[in-house]
Amino acid sequence: QAMAITPAALRSLAPTGVLRAGINLSNFLLVPTRGPAGEPEGVAPDLAAALATRLGLPLELVPYANPGALGDDAHAGRWDVGLIGAEPKRAETIAFTPGAYCEIEATYLVPPGSPLTSIEAVNQPGNRVVVSARSAYGVWLEANLDKAALLPTATPGLDLSRELYLSELADGEGGPATLALAGLRPWLLKQPLEGALLPGKFMSVQQAVGVPRNDADEYQPEVVAVLGEFIEEAKSTGLVEELIEKHGATGKLSVAPLCS
Repeated sequence: QAMAITPAALRSLAPTGVLRAGINLSNFLLVPTRGPAGEPEGVAPDLAAALATRLGLPLELVPYANPGALGDDAHAGRWDVGLIGAEPKRAETIAFTPGAYCEIEATYLVPPGSPLTSIEAVNQPGNRVVVSARSAYGVWLEANLDKAALLPTATPGLDLSRELYLSELADGEGGPATLALAGLRPWLLKQPLEGALLPGKFMSVQQAVGVPRNDADEYQPEVVAVLGEFIEEAKSTGLVEELIEKHGATGKLSVAPLCS
């Protein structure tokens, strides 16, 4: 069943007649595998395909190595919808759906014997937090970590954050007692690192759908509203949960709450 969207708004959304969906390849939970031709496979590509079907448009996946690169291209004309973590800094250039489709907890890993035993204990003077640059949770930490020192990687990369953490563990000022590695809980659980994951979360990354923000486009409010309706429908009908199960992410990804 096609979604109710005016022809003018549909042209505004997909001016080429193809829905070009920006996909963040670095999120291994949403894009865990590649197809025979190297195409992204996972919850995010499948959700983009479902959206294209509902809009009556063919789909083109536009892959990006990391979310920062996807966000940077918001006004480059390469993608029409981006499936990416929604956070305030990105919302300056991307108009997101009101609700996310899924969420992922972010927490800290600390070395063995660390005195840091709670999320709250990390954000104290003298502590250091290693994070992958320009990740959604990294951007959140930049805005909210006001006492501890944030140590972002020189370029975005989860593996780079692990390497920087190990380097700081060996050589950093303050020693292991003041160090933490920030990351998505499922990723931290997979790392060959000794230590403990702190209980709880410092935030949840809200995975949403957005379009390049254009306040001069009179049809953009309708476009965002239609995309928002699709996301709420995908959650309420069980589609998001089905995709999570299909791609083996049960217990790692959570269906985001419905918008009230």
